[in-house]
Amino acid sequence: MITTEPVGEWFWEPSPVLDAATSGASRSLALVGEVRDVLASLGLVTGGGTGSVVLCDRSAMAHPLFERRGVPVAAMAEQVAAACLLPGRQLTVSLVLPGEWLETGIRRRAEKLFGVRIEVWGEGAVLLVLSTYADIWLTQDLRERPQPEVAAVNAPRLGAALNQISKLTESEIDPGDATRHARPTPDGFVDMLVEGAEYDDSWGTFEVPVRWKRLMRLVPGGSAAEDYESSTEHPVRYARVRLGEQVVGYLWAAIGDEAAGYEPRTAAGDAAFEAGVPWVLSLRSLRLRGFDPLAALSELLGTPDRGGSGSAVESTVYEAASLDALEELSGRY
Repeated sequence: MITTEPVGEWFWEPSPVLDAATSGASRSLALVGEVRDVLASLGLVTGGGTGSVVLCDRSAMAHPLFERRGVPVAAMAEQVAAACLLPGRQLTVSLVLPGEWLETGIRRRAEKLFGVRIEVWGEGAVLLVLSTYADIWLTQDLRERPQPEVAAVNAPRLGAALNQISKLTESEIDPGDATRHARPTPDGFVDMLVEGAEYDDSWGTFEVPVRWKRLMRLVPGGSAAEDYESSTEHPVRYARVRLGEQVVGYLWAAIGDEAAGYEPRTAAGDAAFEAGVPWVLSLRSLRLRGFDPLAALSELLGTPDRGGSGSAVESTVYEAASLDALEELSGRY
């Protein structure tokens, strides 16, 4: 399953940059590129991805001096060069990387499989962070179902990547703290079939609410009182929402009560959340006009490019036994 918050993170402290003002920016760009190459060499990441460049005074981290986000990887060098790194400042260069894995013999893809972050201080200190947003390395998925075969295919490549990054940086790996989903180790993750999960059903307990809150932060007015109910115990009908050829989410309505909404397909990355905003607003408008949830869904079927988002709702309607089942579908591939 694909998450919006890291399943696990690992940290390294490469040698400090001797003259950060002159070479700190170029060092950060080179290092994220080298880590990306390591992941690509093992077939973990594919072409594409986006980056961000943030320069802050460490006394006012909430107010960046320079900030560029959603930058294509090919354009990162120009943005990094524009950041002036001086003592008392911190430069953060990050990449969001798409990747692929094998599951039941089929190659799957997520637009945000890994994150790479480099922090360089004006005094020269360097920190490298690698994050992963999938449970494919775990012997048990985020709903506590055993998946040793999935882990056996994918986890060794993650372990090899961690080892190669340690050699690349000539520094020791520091596994991050246990997350809500799993506990990282120097070569991957603990065997959850042996140690067990930290929390019951971490997907439903934590990830689903986090996704909903992230979506609502993008919607003007947030979670307004005019919205349909956001949860239901009844079966739901749904239609896929596309952005070009890619499915980015699911518009749904409950069969039997006053609930309706949008579930982002997390494997589609940030686009899944952005594409959902106009459809949440459309549902809100239809509720204010007196439409019941199923009628609102029917009204939006086949609607193209609502709100200038470029996304469109398909005309075909499917049915899921529960909203929980649809949420799980949206978190898979």
